[in-house]
Amino acid sequence: MTVEYETLRFERPGHATVRIETDSGTVVYVDPWSEVLEGEPKDGDVVFVTHDDFDHYDPDGVAAVASAGATVAVYEAVDTSDLEFDVVDLPYEGSVEVDGIDVRTIPAYNDPDGSHVDDEGQPFHAEGEVIGLVFTLEGTDVFVPSDTDVLAHHEDLSADVFVPPIGGHYTMDRDEAASFARSVDPEVVLPIHYDTFEAIETDSEAFASDLEERGIRVELF
Repeated sequence: MTVEYETLRFERPGHATVRIETDSGTVVYVDPWSEVLEGEPKDGDVVFVTHDDFDHYDPDGVAAVASAGATVAVYEAVDTSDLEFDVVDLPYEGSVEVDGIDVRTIPAYNDPDGSHVDDEGQPFHAEGEVIGLVFTLEGTDVFVPSDTDVLAHHEDLSADVFVPPIGGHYTMDRDEAASFARSVDPEVVLPIHYDTFEAIETDSEAFASDLEERGIRVELF
């Protein structure tokens, strides 16, 4: 399924992998995972990676989607020595231009005092391990918070297109994500990171209904 917004077309091959194509023909991928890809399209001009979990940083996935001249931009804490590409480092927090795309990186993690922790009480994603992304394509701001809880520094963020995880357990759940979406106040919400594993199964239709009742467009793409 393809979702259109302004000059952009969004696809979710699966899980947390997102493909975006602009009217001018630029193709961007976020966190390509080979398990959910169909074949090796090798059409990506820019590939972003937010952290080193196997379902987000997958060298085979990057190789499958990246074109020969692609720019691969990866959070700087990830060991990319097994990538056969030159890599642009993305900072933990800051702004950078990647192949003409303005990118803001946002700290992403689970609150150690929250509910998204393992059996030993440790957060699944500790502070410093993950980044979210806000990037601008043809005048549209896209916000991909990645694997995170809703955090205090998220309160001042806004975007046209919001791409939150909603599966819970390892990330914010659907209710937390809905509240977050209302804060971001986007034109369209495209949820990801749910129903891939038993631990992150959720009611995506209820998530959509919750926001649509408040006038926010949601597409389960």
